[in-house]
Amino acid sequence: MQDQMRSYLDFEKPVAELDSKVDELRALAATGTGTDISDEVGRIEDKAAQALADLYTNLTPWQKTLVARHPQRPHFNDFIKGLITEFTPLAGDRKFGEDEALVAGFGRFRGEPICVMGQEKGDSTESRIRHNFGMARPEGYRKCVRLMEMAERFGLPVLSLADSAGAYPGIGAEERGQAEAIARSTDACLALTVPNVAIITGEGMSGGAIAITTANKVLMLEHAIYSVISPEAASSILWRDGTKAQEAANNMKITAQDMLRFGVIDQILKEPVGGAHRDPAAMIATTGDAIAKAFDELRGLDADAIRKQRRQKFLDIGRKLG
Repeated sequence: MQDQMRSYLDFEKPVAELDSKVDELRALAATGTGTDISDEVGRIEDKAAQALADLYTNLTPWQKTLVARHPQRPHFNDFIKGLITEFTPLAGDRKFGEDEALVAGFGRFRGEPICVMGQEKGDSTESRIRHNFGMARPEGYRKCVRLMEMAERFGLPVLSLADSAGAYPGIGAEERGQAEAIARSTDACLALTVPNVAIITGEGMSGGAIAITTANKVLMLEHAIYSVISPEAASSILWRDGTKAQEAANNMKITAQDMLRFGVIDQILKEPVGGAHRDPAAMIATTGDAIAKAFDELRGLDADAIRKQRRQKFLDIGRKLG
């Protein structure tokens, strides 16, 4: 990531200070003083790299929450650009309208046709407002149901990329049947006779994530989070105090490591040191390889076996530890 684009989280302050020293030394060298400071720069860079590695080896659930929400983390559109060719998004639920928080369409993954859907949070003020910060309304989930039915009709696999703080809780969304739309989307995932693979790339919060991640294979980035409720909401409910989000996160079992242990997900995708936002291209490439492997493992199953495998996967959650 370019220097001018670096953004540090609160717990990364030691690394930020070391990187700042490197920048100062490079600025000094650029003045042409004639002093060779390359060894000193190298030493501090190594120290910063080690400090970053040490930090990310022992992240708390709350720190992982902050990483999962990092604004420079790769979003849905980044994965589409890096993994899907000929992507053609479709709009509208054919009932009410279009919802840009959930993007869905068809394209090709490594030459093979595929249906892709996922939340897009946006990467600028304008795009975040347009995509409603990745919080989908009922029409977004109904659009996904429409596309899953099309994928089923044409025998195309389905790929979902989840990254959302949750479904939009606005009055209009509730009036138009938010809960019903989420339930029908979840049911559509379960009913598919074609393989579906889901990736939790950042935040996988509440039914807003479940609605598109009820899949044969569920994968999760190393520092992503997955939960029925956000730490802030849990804090408000449990303690009637939204400021205890950190305490809630540390006790909710929301990390990828927790989800793998409980059998909720099938695989953790290792992120670059310092998080996916420090090397998005590498993270996207790793995700692409994992997606290809997941679909290959499902390739030999017939329609009934695909549906049975998915159903059994979710029935087993809570019955045994992974």
